Amino acid sequence: MNGANHSVVSEFVLLGLSNSWEIQLLLFFFSCLFYMSSMMANLLIMVTVTSDPYLHSPMYFLLANLSVIDMIFCSIAAPKMICDLFRKQKVISFGGCVAQIFFSHAVGGTEMVLLIAMAFDRYVAICKPLHYLTIMSPRMCVLILVVAWTTGLIHSSAQLAFVVNLPFCGPNVVDSFYCDIPRIIKLACTDTHKLEVMVTANSGFISLGAFFLLLLSYIFLLATLQKHPSGGSAKALSTLSAHVIVVVLFFGPLIFFYMWPSPATHLDKFLAIFDAVLTPFLNPVIYTFRNREMKMAMRRVFSQTMGFRKNH
Repeated sequence: MNGANHSVVSEFVLLGLSNSWEIQLLLFFFSCLFYMSSMMANLLIMVTVTSDPYLHSPMYFLLANLSVIDMIFCSIAAPKMICDLFRKQKVISFGGCVAQIFFSHAVGGTEMVLLIAMAFDRYVAICKPLHYLTIMSPRMCVLILVVAWTTGLIHSSAQLAFVVNLPFCGPNVVDSFYCDIPRIIKLACTDTHKLEVMVTANSGFISLGAFFLLLLSYIFLLATLQKHPSGGSAKALSTLSAHVIVVVLFFGPLIFFYMWPSPATHLDKFLAIFDAVLTPFLNPVIYTFRNREMKMAMRRVFSQTMGFRKNH
């Protein structure tokens, strides 16, 4: 790029999801439904874990923080996508685009570490039950949270460094409903082949490595439970299976986005919607419906709330 050492593109045009009015209407309805449901379901888990003393344990502490992360994550791209559905010109400023990239990677990196911590929590509970409360102490839980957010912010800052100094001087059309690094890099007025390889290594291989590490750890835990069945093995199996489903839902789209060389546009967009709106909704649903303690705690919180209203 000759002489262009700064960006002259002040905004990006998002092509969105579809030009069909019927499909846009359908997307608007389902996106609103799942976004609001996701926010309410995750908020309910946070309130339940915070207010019910029976859930003041490391596992539920981590689960409540996963709900916080899901609420933030689904608020990064979904509200703008919903607002843009019926707009002819879907535009996002350069700063807004950078912000979407930063927060999505910061929250995504944090959730990745948190899911690994939740797997470690289950390992300690199943393999070292007598030392569980000593190892998973309140101090350890807070440390896990600090490490998760620090890792997410460092990862996001490293990813952002790839984009911020790129020269954007011409094409500014993004074939998606939100900004992400693989699509934005392609619009730069310079050779970005090496940069794309670095992004794949940073996000793709980290996601793939963490995914297989988590799957192997859960396979090991499931095998351990089958070898040494106990009174609580059915409950532990249910919890582990919920964790495995959440891990697959989280890592599946990520691995596809960063490891697939030339993804099909329609599949890419479908997975992007799934990742942005559906996954944050499915996480609390999976953990709630497969967890008897959580369901009982929600009933207690609901009963207390209704009783308080009647008395006042």
